[in-house]
Amino acid sequence: MKRLWFPLLLGLTGVALLCSLGVWQLHRLAWKEALVADIAARIAAAPGPLPATPDPERDQYRPVTVAGAFEGQEAHVLTSLPGRGPGFRVISVLETGERRLLVDLGFVPEAQKETPRLARQAVVTGNLFWPPVSTSAPPPDAERGIWFADDPQAMAAALGAEPVILVAREIAGADLGTTPLPVSPTGIRNDHLGYAVTWFGLAVVWAAMSAWLVWRSLRRPA
Repeated sequence: MKRLWFPLLLGLTGVALLCSLGVWQLHRLAWKEALVADIAARIAAAPGPLPATPDPERDQYRPVTVAGAFEGQEAHVLTSLPGRGPGFRVISVLETGERRLLVDLGFVPEAQKETPRLARQAVVTGNLFWPPVSTSAPPPDAERGIWFADDPQAMAAALGAEPVILVAREIAGADLGTTPLPVSPTGIRNDHLGYAVTWFGLAVVWAAMSAWLVWRSLRRPA
């Protein structure tokens, strides 16, 4: 029996460890699903007025309605849409009379980058959003007016506006020729179920290999 202790200990320890990792991923799955549900509820809430001092922690995804004028000051973020090809997300300044806000108007094809998007009075309903700033994206091309990632602080400094982006889901009172790309929780990664299945699968494989090792030890002559 002495020669069985090592394969048994190795097998039980490995299976216990792998199963614990699978259970941990199931807990992470429940946490992520609750987080996504909370974000979805915040996005779909009834829109209200713009806060006096928007806060990235408190007001992320807050739905608001704001009225103002678009006077053509824009930043263009390189992107593409399935079925539409390459183009730009248009970040435009909304002048309310008291404040200057960055509004993500949505997508335009490459050929419409320089098309004027002007409105004397528009009403924008959407969600406040502070995107994570990419550290790997190249700096904006100032000569061509092209950005390669969202950067509210830098865009606000370039356009003389507040460093918060209102992502439009509806624009009333003006046809600006853009396709709105509303904030949605569907892009939030949730791979924890796949990770859990992987860990539990490895536990099964480990148990099978351990059983085979025990079987070989039993068949080995004393």
